[in-house]
Amino acid sequence: MALTDAAVRNAKPTGKLYRLFDERGMYLEVSAAGGKWWRFKYRFGGKEKRLSLGVYPAVGLKKARDRRDEARELLADGVDPGEHQKAKKAANGERAANSFEVVAREWFARQSHAWAQSHADKVIQRLEKDIFPWLGKRPISEIAAPELLGVIRRIEERGARDTAHRAMQNCGQVFRYAVATGRAERDPSADLKGALPPVRHENFASITEPERVAELLRAIDAFRGTFVVKCALQLAPLLFVRPGELRKAEWSGLDLDKAEWRYFVTKTKTEHLVPLATQAVAILRDLHALTGHRTHVFPGRDVRKPMSEAAINAALRRMGYDTKTEITGHGFRAMARTILHEELLFKPEVIEHQLAHKVPDALGTAYNRTRFLKDRRSMMQQWADYLDALKSGSVSPGVQRSVESDEPTS
Repeated sequence: MALTDAAVRNAKPTGKLYRLFDERGMYLEVSAAGGKWWRFKYRFGGKEKRLSLGVYPAVGLKKARDRRDEARELLADGVDPGEHQKAKKAANGERAANSFEVVAREWFARQSHAWAQSHADKVIQRLEKDIFPWLGKRPISEIAAPELLGVIRRIEERGARDTAHRAMQNCGQVFRYAVATGRAERDPSADLKGALPPVRHENFASITEPERVAELLRAIDAFRGTFVVKCALQLAPLLFVRPGELRKAEWSGLDLDKAEWRYFVTKTKTEHLVPLATQAVAILRDLHALTGHRTHVFPGRDVRKPMSEAAINAALRRMGYDTKTEITGHGFRAMARTILHEELLFKPEVIEHQLAHKVPDALGTAYNRTRFLKDRRSMMQQWADYLDALKSGSVSPGVQRSVESDEPTS
């Protein structure tokens, strides 16, 4: 006699295992503790076998019967339903092990140790926020170009076009890693070239007119924020290094007696040397009294870490400057590059080396930290003196100075 929903629901534990039979080989197995399992008994290859159809109440009577009928169809086709179920589980396990998220995290773990921490954080956050929710669980070998484009366009549609391009680039890197490790046959992102509108990159806002630079320098001296941030603001135009390099500066890299700062440029993977003008040394000696016992020159609220990457721009905004249209922490580099060349007439290659840019020469050699060092020491001091003169009004903006530059002594 076939089972009913009520009979299944009312089956109580008796202290030992028992079975309630349905039809066509299916029965309900009730454990001594009251657990209920659907089973299907069948014969294959001359042997009696059993197949689990699920657990009640997650699998009701009707669904259990549907699964039984599917198993009987497999038997009719000469397929062992038990072995078929094992194969499906193995395939699902392999699909899960080779999901986009699993492969992406593996790729990230192998690559990120060579990146700057800020870059690594941005990459993984981009994947976690914009890619994994939609593609993370998908087997990477099954993701096609239209599906990837749909996810990327979600980013584009919220106005984050640059992020969309970067996300596409990261996905392409993950797919190529999957191909290299035998988990995908090709990179679908290659089919999407030109599918996104290009990004219009704008230069960092900067002040390059000497008279406005003079105003900015006076505003920095009048800044009423913390002493640490004020020192960072004063050093930013003097050193014109990348904002991240300035805020992460460590006392161990500074030799104030030699007037030098040495550090590793993560962006270009090079060692860099910054000659320090007397004005920069004076600021640093003053700051050393406060933070010299710390690791970082500019410690943050958590003194074990450097100050926030937003600190300089926030200070500029407090001073009344628009960091989108007037000046940013990065804009001090453009300021120095422009004025050093156009006003003080330093050679571009000397300036570019001080900016830690890779500058190939006639011999094919790229940046090294001691190239043009003699000229760079002179340039950094003249630059600091020029800024002081601008600030005090003792030099008229636009007055040019001729500078002779010789090949360096290393």
